[in-house]
Amino acid sequence: MYIGSTDIRGLHHLVYEVVDNAIDEALAGYCNHIKVTIRKDGSCSVQDNGRGIPVDAMADQDGKSALEVVLTVLHAGGKFDKNTYQVSGGLHGVGVSVVNALSERLTAEVYRDGNIYEMSFAKGAVTKPLTSRKNASRDGFDRGTIITFKPDATIFETVTFDYDILSYRMRELAFLNTGIKIEIYDERNDFSDIFHYEGGIREFVKYLMGGKEPVHPDVIYLNTKDEANKVEAEVALQYSLTYSENVMTFVNSVNTREGGTHLEGFRSALTRTINKFGKENNLFKNADVTLKGEDVREGLNAVISIKIANPQFEGQTKMRLGNSNVKGIVDSLVYQSLSEYFEENPRVIAAIVEKALTAARAREAARKAKELAR
Repeated sequence: MYIGSTDIRGLHHLVYEVVDNAIDEALAGYCNHIKVTIRKDGSCSVQDNGRGIPVDAMADQDGKSALEVVLTVLHAGGKFDKNTYQVSGGLHGVGVSVVNALSERLTAEVYRDGNIYEMSFAKGAVTKPLTSRKNASRDGFDRGTIITFKPDATIFETVTFDYDILSYRMRELAFLNTGIKIEIYDERNDFSDIFHYEGGIREFVKYLMGGKEPVHPDVIYLNTKDEANKVEAEVALQYSLTYSENVMTFVNSVNTREGGTHLEGFRSALTRTINKFGKENNLFKNADVTLKGEDVREGLNAVISIKIANPQFEGQTKMRLGNSNVKGIVDSLVYQSLSEYFEENPRVIAAIVEKALTAARAREAARKAKELAR
């Protein structure tokens, strides 16, 4: 099954596949506005202001339009500009052709070159060939692509879209892709949200903090790349005075809820860096202390977003990153960048070390109390 399942997760994954195409267009610098609309008739529309899917005839596809090929051939989207994107969003990355095949009906409208191009399908087969007419803007969009589809009720266990599930994901994508405006509107009950974050994952961390009292005033932000291995790591973090850890990790905008090698690399770097600065700056007050990972993560709120070319997702739900080389790469990138940050912000590392020392003392006291109780 190309989308993972035919339950409610698979249903919503159809929307994510179409939105991911628009996100890819945004990453390439051609799109900054995406609108998702849940229709009263059970269909869903995804609209963007990108370049529009190409419509030219393709000689190597029996003269079919590029639009038809994108909508009917698996993984065809990569044929048109292989150098445009270094990475691509999405968990399964199957593209809109699978959305088309799994839909009772699908219509594509493309606004480009001063014209509107339109084509319709039913269960992946063409029902209305490509037509064109002079352009007119729609809903404030004067270029781009609109994909409207109604999932096939004979395939999915449910075909009723859940606004909260889609809204949650659109918020994530807006946080992860700085500057992109993502609208979502539900015609069924007039619900709507607009997500637009110029601060990117820094604002994501503030959202995770949710009013908790901070240990240090500003969100720590790191953005670093390993050009040789084509890995980009973007990290934002802030400590609160609470005891719980709240860390979210993403790979190419996919929420890796079960973590993986990128999270392991981040945790290793965080522990090493804090111990290093604690010892070098006598923040441990001459005590022979080595903070453990659980100590330095108490009260941590963080977002880790990495971009890699060929992610390998593992586990039953494909929510864990398995690329073995990523751990060392992320460890090195975060260690170097975080060290530079702490060098320039000694008060911040001092406050974090004090928080971690308090956690270590509490852990040690609990251990001793447990031993005495035996």
